[in-house]
Amino acid sequence: MKKNVLIIGGGPSGLEAATILKKFNYNVILVERSSILGGHLAKWDRLFPYMEPAKETLDVLLSNIDGITIFKDTEVNSINLLDKSYNVILSNGITILADALLITTGFDLFQAEKKEEYGYGIYEKVITSAELEEYFKTLNNNKIDNPKKIGFVHCVGSRDEKAANRACSKVCCATAVKQACEIKEKYPDADVYCFYMDLRMFGRGYEDLYLKAQKDYAIRFIRGRVSEVSEDINKSLVIKAEDTLSSKPIRVTLDLLVLMSGMRPSSGGEKIKKMLNLMTEDDGFFSTKDSIYSLQHSKLAGLFYAGAATGPKTLPDSLHEARSAAIQIHNYLNN
Repeated sequence: MKKNVLIIGGGPSGLEAATILKKFNYNVILVERSSILGGHLAKWDRLFPYMEPAKETLDVLLSNIDGITIFKDTEVNSINLLDKSYNVILSNGITILADALLITTGFDLFQAEKKEEYGYGIYEKVITSAELEEYFKTLNNNKIDNPKKIGFVHCVGSRDEKAANRACSKVCCATAVKQACEIKEKYPDADVYCFYMDLRMFGRGYEDLYLKAQKDYAIRFIRGRVSEVSEDINKSLVIKAEDTLSSKPIRVTLDLLVLMSGMRPSSGGEKIKKMLNLMTEDDGFFSTKDSIYSLQHSKLAGLFYAGAATGPKTLPDSLHEARSAAIQIHNYLNN
């Protein structure tokens, strides 16, 4: 009989791992709590650094799911560890006896309203990077009305003791630069500012994107944290910050402010953690068996991780981890 592998999370990591495990001839069951597959990728327009349409990547992932049992709008109600398997009860009433579990619960975005000094939820013209990306995809957002001055704030909820997250979210810098270029394409006459702590453009093509943003799009990069956002009598946003390179305070009036919300552990992952008493690191993401050789293994036999369940990842990182996890599960089930 085919062995059962249960994947919790239908984002890119879950879909990629499911495809490979199906090719290994396992009975793959994928559980997704939302009504759509693809996770955050399904909400994205274009991908950094080369501006590929996100839909093309998602279409590839979805093209290989025939033969995989998929439950959408479904959550895991309980998991019990048996001798060599996991008894899983789903919210749809189905019980699964899984020979291996793969957790690909991904991440949640930091709630920008927790940083009150930036005015999200207070001032109409303050939005998040996710909302801006949705605008690029749908061209529908009443808050964006031919802005002439646009600002981006990096590291919102990341590298921030007050937000209880010291870690870097890894993708915010590249996303900010990508979106700054895109908004400049839509509004060529606009002045665009990026307020950053330091730019972490570490991947292939990332530095070229940064240089292109300066040379071709005239994006102005200001090194320094934004200290305060307020609104003037004309409903324009007044931004106060310090340019740490020139050691001078600055004051900029904007028509639109975009907050680059960082990655936080997912609420779905938190539920799984409690069911199995799994270990997490100080940042709240799942702990792996070790930090070098066993990045896809948990400390429980037969339970594996992939993607942003264990920390902030780029999309290529998540897909690579999914493939690795599928191979590790195959090795585990074949002793």
